[in-house]
Amino acid sequence: MEVLNLLEIESEVSLPKRYTQLSVEKMEARVREIKAKFGERLFIPGHHYQKDEVIQFSDARGDSLKLARICSQMPEAEFIVFCGVHFMAETADMLTKADQKVILPDLRAGCSMADMADIDQTETGWGKMQEIWGDTILPLTYVNSTAAIKGFVGKHGGATVTSSNAKKMLEWAFTQKERILFLPDQHLGRNTAYDLGIPLDQMAIYAPLEGRFEYAGDLENVKVILWKGHCSVHEKFSSKHIENLRKKEPEMKVLVHPECTFDVVQASDFNGSTSFIINTIENAPAGSKWAIGTEMNLVNRLAQEHPDKEVVSLNPFMCPCLTMNRIDLPHLLWSLEKLEEGEVVNQITVPKVTAEYAVLALERMLERS
Repeated sequence: MEVLNLLEIESEVSLPKRYTQLSVEKMEARVREIKAKFGERLFIPGHHYQKDEVIQFSDARGDSLKLARICSQMPEAEFIVFCGVHFMAETADMLTKADQKVILPDLRAGCSMADMADIDQTETGWGKMQEIWGDTILPLTYVNSTAAIKGFVGKHGGATVTSSNAKKMLEWAFTQKERILFLPDQHLGRNTAYDLGIPLDQMAIYAPLEGRFEYAGDLENVKVILWKGHCSVHEKFSSKHIENLRKKEPEMKVLVHPECTFDVVQASDFNGSTSFIINTIENAPAGSKWAIGTEMNLVNRLAQEHPDKEVVSLNPFMCPCLTMNRIDLPHLLWSLEKLEEGEVVNQITVPKVTAEYAVLALERMLERS
C-alpha cells in the first residue's frame, strides 16, 4: 500500500472546524439523508468494536472477515465506507471489484497488534528462521494483520486464520510442514496450539525488535514460533481479575477472547471468538451472570441488548480500544458529505501483487473453514 507520511496523514484526517460544532441530531439527520440519497451505491459495514454513534448506521455488523466477505457480495455498492480499522478496509479492498472504492473515514483508525508485524521485520525474521530450521516452516497470520503480511504468508504457502477457525487452520498447517510461524498475535497462537496438544516448551517466541528468539531449550524441539505481538486491549485482563471475581461473584461465568493471555484463558469458564462470545450471551438463560474479557464497546452493547442477564467487563476499569475507536460520527459524516460533493477521501487501496498473494492466503483459509 502507498505509504503516507505523517504530514499527509494529518492533512487527510483533519476535520473542518464546523464538524466539531454540529449537534449530534444534525449530524445523524445528515447521515440518514445521504444514505437515502445514495441508496445501494453506498454500503457501510460496522465492526463489533465500533461506537454506537456509528454502528447505528451500519448496513451490516460483524467481525472483520465477515464484513469483508459481505462487501464482496455487494457489487452494486460503488462506495464502501468501512467503520472499522485499516487492515479491515484493506481486506475489503482486496475482496471487492476494482471499480469499487473502499473508504476509511479516519486514517488513524488502526490496530496496534497488526502494526507489531511489519513486512521488513517479517522478512528479516523469516531469514533467521530459515537458517535455523530450513524449509520446515509454514507461516500463518491472524486476519488482524496488514495486507503486506497476508501477502507474505500467501507467497510462502501459508494462510490466514480467524479466532473462530484457528484450531482447524493449525491442524491443516501441520499436515504441510513440521513447524508453524504464527503472526502477529502470540496469545491466539499459543492458546490454539496448546488446545491441539502442543506443550508450551515446544513454543518459542520471536522478538522482532531484538531480532532474537525467546526460548531456553534446544531450538530443534520447537514446533510453533510465536511472533511477539499482542492485542493491547486483551492483555489488560489478568488472572487476578478472575480470582477476585470468583471470590465476590462465584456464580458469575467468565467468558474471554483467545487473544487474552494463556493464564486468563486457562482460568476462564469459556473462551472463543467475538462471534462465539455474542452467541453465548444470546443463548444464555435469563438471569445468568457473565464477566466478559473483550473490547468494552462490545461488552456494553451486549449488556444493553440483553437486560435479562447481567453482563459486565472482566476488568472493571477497562477502556475502549483507542485505535479501534477512531471512527466517530463527525468523521463518518465528513466522509459521506465529501462523497456527496463528488470527492473520495481516505480511499484504501492495496497494490496488485500484494493483493494477489494476500487473497491466496485468504482463499486457502476459506477453502478449509
